[in-house]
Amino acid sequence: MPFEHESFGRVNRKSRAALAGRHALAGIAEAAPASLLPFGNGRSYGDSCHNDAGLIADMRGLDRIVAFDPDTGLLEAEAGVMLHAIIDHCAPHGFFLPVTPGTRFVTLGGAVANDVHGKNHHARGTFGCHVESLELVRADGRHRLSRTENPALFGATIGGMGLTGFITRVRLKMMKVGALDVIERLTPFATLGDYFDRAGAADAANEYAVAWLDQLHGERGVLMAANHAEGGGFGTGSHRPRLSVPFELPVSALNGLSLRAFNAAFHAAKVRRAGAERRTAWQSYFYPLDAVGHWNRLYGPAGLFQHQSAIPFETAREAIPAMLAASRKAGQASFLTVLKRFGTIASPGLMSFPRPGYTLTLDFPNRGRSTRALLATLDAITVEAGGRVNPYKDARMSAATFAASFPHWAELEALRDPAICSDFWRRTALALPDAAVGSNAGGSLQRKSTELS
Repeated sequence: MPFEHESFGRVNRKSRAALAGRHALAGIAEAAPASLLPFGNGRSYGDSCHNDAGLIADMRGLDRIVAFDPDTGLLEAEAGVMLHAIIDHCAPHGFFLPVTPGTRFVTLGGAVANDVHGKNHHARGTFGCHVESLELVRADGRHRLSRTENPALFGATIGGMGLTGFITRVRLKMMKVGALDVIERLTPFATLGDYFDRAGAADAANEYAVAWLDQLHGERGVLMAANHAEGGGFGTGSHRPRLSVPFELPVSALNGLSLRAFNAAFHAAKVRRAGAERRTAWQSYFYPLDAVGHWNRLYGPAGLFQHQSAIPFETAREAIPAMLAASRKAGQASFLTVLKRFGTIASPGLMSFPRPGYTLTLDFPNRGRSTRALLATLDAITVEAGGRVNPYKDARMSAATFAASFPHWAELEALRDPAICSDFWRRTALALPDAAVGSNAGGSLQRKSTELS
């Protein structure tokens, strides 16, 4: 049976009570405490988009692009619009997203609520750095937020995982580019030390930089740096995946044999194209996994865990090899291992994940206790290194790990809308000694839980 409104990790699978976003907006003033949670397109990996003790409000119906000024690049749109629709609308005028995550199938509101980052954090910071203003609906009314108008609530909403209220509109400054495609240069490296020695220079010379690691063959990998091409080329084409995993697999297709074969082929293909600059299609560079529909089904019916850490520059050369070694020792090498360098541009978001240093992303099929034990080990290495674990990629970190990662969490709790809560917030922030747990009853809005049209 299909499970609607699940997270992308698909670990906790069930049908969830939901209502249309417009109904939630109309009834939020009378909603019971902690009974609602905004829901975008479900691309968060864990339970930050779940509210199993109440209702989730599907915001995808509020998806209008209200205005775009091609002279200034200023876009105003409703929170439920997808990033791919924004690209379609703005690209003919020579504009692209200033920051984009690894998928274009996320909502504008979700990008703000998670303060997403991309391959150009060193150059542009996070998504929230480019938000001019927001419209937010809370139980106490409608608010306009910016750096100068309600600045504390503005900062708490950017990266606040939807807990401060319902983002209804966003004004975003788009980025002028010479073309959508990029000029890419591939640089293979044999060791992590080689990568660390090159990463700073790659950031300084390029708008974008990201490294892929072959965890099953030592420390080798490929650094992929790029800048937008010049001379035009703004056609967006189709956003439909070229391939798809059409059905639920009975077991994970990802094992040692398949991972070694994939990694060897991927590495060989990249090495063949290394050295010379080449024009790369924008879809392939920014969104390679979007080419495979439902690719998360490859991990099998138990789903997947993603672990993303941000490690300070000072400890990264020790902590990141230790995390990779821990996963190999556990016999659970990551299918997709990505390493990026975060810059020093501060986000306006109170709970923004990036920090100066490096970020390591690891994907694991869910094998139950053994996988959770490995993830706890990775958490411990991260915290000991002075780093943090990404909350919107998480489905199981402890309250203590969360508090160590975000010691200022209580500032968000103080600004959380009393009508809104998530499963993630209940098992982390509200499980801490200083938190006051509120009621989670569904309230009168339960009557509209099936009104999604």
